[in-house]
This record gives sequence, C-alpha cells and structure tokens, in this order.
Amino acid sequence: MEGDKIIFTKDPQPKPADKTTNKYQKPITKIVFIGILVLILLIPMQMIKSLINERMQTADDATKEVYQSWSGPQTISGPVLSLTLKGQTTDAEGKPKYEQDTYNILPNKLNINGNIATQELKRGIYEIVVYNAPIDITGNFVYTDELKSIMSSYNNVEVTNASIYMGISDLRGISEEVMIKFGDQQLYMNSGLPIYSLSYSGLSSTVNIEQFLEGSPIDFSTTLTLKGSKSIDFLPLGKTTSVEIGSNCTTPSFSGNFLPSNRNVTNNGFTCDWKVVQVNRNYPQVISGNAYSREINNSSFGVNVLIPLQHYQKSMRAVKYAILIILLTFVVNFFVEMIQKKDIHPVQYLLIGLALCLFYSLLVSLSEHTSFTIAYIIAALMTDGLITCYLAGVLKIKKTALAIGGLLLLLYAFIFVLMQLESYALLAGSIGLFVLLAVLMHFSQKIEWYKQS
Repeated sequence: MEGDKIIFTKDPQPKPADKTTNKYQKPITKIVFIGILVLILLIPMQMIKSLINERMQTADDATKEVYQSWSGPQTISGPVLSLTLKGQTTDAEGKPKYEQDTYNILPNKLNINGNIATQELKRGIYEIVVYNAPIDITGNFVYTDELKSIMSSYNNVEVTNASIYMGISDLRGISEEVMIKFGDQQLYMNSGLPIYSLSYSGLSSTVNIEQFLEGSPIDFSTTLTLKGSKSIDFLPLGKTTSVEIGSNCTTPSFSGNFLPSNRNVTNNGFTCDWKVVQVNRNYPQVISGNAYSREINNSSFGVNVLIPLQHYQKSMRAVKYAILIILLTFVVNFFVEMIQKKDIHPVQYLLIGLALCLFYSLLVSLSEHTSFTIAYIIAALMTDGLITCYLAGVLKIKKTALAIGGLLLLLYAFIFVLMQLESYALLAGSIGLFVLLAVLMHFSQKIEWYKQS
C-alpha cells in the first residue's frame, strides 16, 4: 500500500495571548472583588447599627420604668394667688351686668434655694440617676396698682374665692406634707388646683386675703421635700426671681430660656444661681384666667442631672467610620499582595472584614460595663491582635503583618481622636484623609501595574 501514505501535519501555531488582557487580569479581578466584598460587609454593619438602636431603646425603657416608680422630671412654679372677683359692670350699651372673673397674681419677689442630692438606681446593667431635693421657697405678694385698677372696674366687688397654689409637675415626688406660711397664717397645702390656674398639677389652699387687700405686702415661705429624676426646672413668676442650686452631680447640663448667672462645676458637684426680672419674660404680674399659659410654660429654666448614655451615641459615631477602616485595610493588604508577590485568598479577605466588623460589636458590649475609652482600647487591641496574627500566618512574613497591624492601630487611634473633637472634627478628618491618600499614592508607585501576572 505504497500509495496510501499517512501525512502528519503540525497543528497551526496557537494565537499569541493578548498580553494586555493578561497583564491586567489579576489586579483588576482582585480590585473588583474587594469592592464587592466591601459592599457585602455593609450588611453586618447595618445589623450592628440596629443592635445599637435596640440597646438604646432597652436602656430608655429601663429608665422609664425607674421614673414610673420613683418620680419624673420636676417643674416648680409659684406660689401664685388666685382671686375670683364678682361684681357689677356695664356692657357696651351701658347696661349693668354681673361678672365673675378669676385672676392670678404672681409674686413680687420669689427666692428659691435648693440642694439636689443625686443617687444611682440600678435596673439590670443600667444605672439611672434620681434625686432628692429639699427646696426652700420665700418671697412676698404686693397689692399692685394694676390689681387695684382691675378691682375698681367692678361695682360692689366681692372676692368669692381666694387661694394660694403651687405648680408641681409630678406630685408623686412629694415626700412630706407641705405647709406654707402666708403672712401670719399657717396653711396646709392639698392636692388639686383652683379653676383657671396656670399649672396643670400642684397643691393649693384657701387663704384669707384681708390683710393683703389693705395694701400691706404679705411674705410667704414654704419648704418642699421633693423627689425627682432627670431634671428640675423653675418658672420665673416673680417680678424678681432668684434661684440658687447646689448638687453633688458632676455632669450638670443647664437648659431652658435662661442660663445661670454664675456656675461652678467641680469633681465634687456644682453650684449655680439665676436672676430673672419681669422684663425678661413676656407676661404681666396679674393674669386674667389662664391666659399666657404657653408663654409661662415656655419660660422655664433649670438643670439636667441625668448621666447621659453617651457610649451608645459614640458607638454609633464609630460605626459611621467603619467603611473607611474596612476599605483602607483591604487596600493595604492588596498593595502587599502586589508588592511582595503574596496571594491572599478571597475567603481570607472575608475573614479579615468580619473581624473588622466584630470590633463594633465588642465596643458596644464592653462599653455597657466600663467607660467608652477603655472599651474602645480593649476592642481595638483585640481586633488588631487577631488580624495581625492571622496575616502573619497568611503572609509568612511577620514584619509585614506587624506593619499592617501597626497601621490599623494608628487608624483606630485616628478615629478615636476624631470622635472626641467637635468643632474641628471636619478639619482634622479632612487633613487626616489627605495624608492617608498621599501615603497610599506613594506606595502605589511601587507596584508594577503593567507587569504580566
């Protein structure tokens, strides 16, 4: 079979691979994967935000339970004289008619002195601040020309009811019977307020005002043994209102329409005082019915003695920087891969990302049992130590792993400093990010981006 020859031919030469595709393939694939992984890690970060909100709600519920059993925030107003006048007037046509109106007479001088003794009650792991506050109230009432003019507008005027009352927002906080001295009268105050009063909750007593209507100033004095929580506020009802407060609370927050004229806050507590005069508020000394109720309630001032649960707010602020820490950590590891020719598997990137997310769970749980600063340091050291040891095993180069761990520790320190700043947080953050970007740009020059993988 000489004519039947088998001819072997060489396969055609394979087409040369596209060098451009190969040399970009590994870096681009890894960059895309890192971007997708960062987006995936936003899911556990969102879960941590929900956890913080849930813990804040639990703390708020515990606080409300204690307030319900003890007593809530207190607002003190008065004393105030309530007079119901009945007499004959004339209408627009000049015909006689009988009217009965109630007027609230505010004190001429109102002096308040108190000492707020705070204490902490525990509800589970939460500490809620409450207080006992003996309050001394003195001052006087004056039969003013304004009241004389009102009474002279009636014919055969008659005072059908005269009461003295004090507004107290939460009557559960009164620990003992309340007695008020009005001139030479000693009066026991009872629960309930007269009609058309300026408060919605308080104590009152009927009073003899014959001496007052004769034009003599009438002094008054009383002492309240008061319990409360969160805050204590006062209404500047006096023509001149002076308030002096002392407390063992070391974290007061002054609130309301008037700040203290003087304050002194030390490690042992605080002292402060206010002075408010009539022209500082938008209502007169004699008020018809319950007019100006809104203006009166909006003129309050006082002090907040609640120890705020700032660790939850700080933890929430820290979570906002999570994307920055995760992204920068992944970028640094990517640069190490490119420069030192080390491969980090996608699963290993995922484990590193989860460790970074776990930092915030550690932060929240630890801060509930210790100060936020200590909790932050412990959580940062635990997370940084875990990642450093893991990278030492993955990269097989301890110096590089230690360098990455040191950089991560510096990043945590930078974020902590940012959270302590308020007015300069944006400036410091912008400068810090600029420096970080400059460092990354410098090391990116060492990567041979066009070298074939």
